[in-house]
Amino acid sequence: MMNENKLVSSTLQLADSALILGQRNAAWCAHGPILEQDIAITNITLDLIGQARNFYQYAAKLMNEADNKNETEDTLAYFRNERDFKNYLICELPNGDWAQTILRQFFLSTFQSLLFEKMMQSSDTQLAAIATKSIKEIQYHLKWSSEWVIRLGDGTEESRNRILAAVDYLWMYTGEFFIPAAYEIFNAADLQQDWLHHVAIVFEEATIPFPAENQFMQTGGKTGMHTEHLGFIIAEMQSLQRAYPGAEW
Repeated sequence: MMNENKLVSSTLQLADSALILGQRNAAWCAHGPILEQDIAITNITLDLIGQARNFYQYAAKLMNEADNKNETEDTLAYFRNERDFKNYLICELPNGDWAQTILRQFFLSTFQSLLFEKMMQSSDTQLAAIATKSIKEIQYHLKWSSEWVIRLGDGTEESRNRILAAVDYLWMYTGEFFIPAAYEIFNAADLQQDWLHHVAIVFEEATIPFPAENQFMQTGGKTGMHTEHLGFIIAEMQSLQRAYPGAEW
């Protein structure tokens, strides 16, 4: 049987990463480069927030059963402090330009596709069910972001320069996917070679040079050590519920 504290923490980590990236992507709503892509990234945002809700609901159920608490998906999203969030650092980074947003989504979707396929085989039936429900969404996110990486890398001089700059900025945050936290119930380290392989295939088609090995990697998000950006995200996201607890439309 899984350690329940580890199960709660792992579930919250999955929820937090989906929520914070969804919150970041939501800033593109009505600001996409063309209407079709505006709608696409808005739908991806809704998918991510839907995944977060499923994980938060499960985490709340586990916490309530174990400690007689009264947690809900809303309390976990709106009333936890910055150091309580366990999302990957890459999710909280600024959107930057379209290339940076696209590449961040590609990196995470590639990882999620591998992790959720593994999670579908979990002995925890609820996590397996959430993964099974989410995998088709993730496959679409991966297809969409892959096509954009290729389009930008093998496009104009301007688009290529932008995606190369995005690689330089974001690559150092990808290692955190595979560096285990003490609470994690899924060993993501064994997914790293598959992730690198899938990224390399897309980079090759996009004519993007593959980054050098053994680069320094930023870590800390999974254990509550965040960049300065997360505080601003959750302050804005939580402001209404903090000011008017229990407010409803």
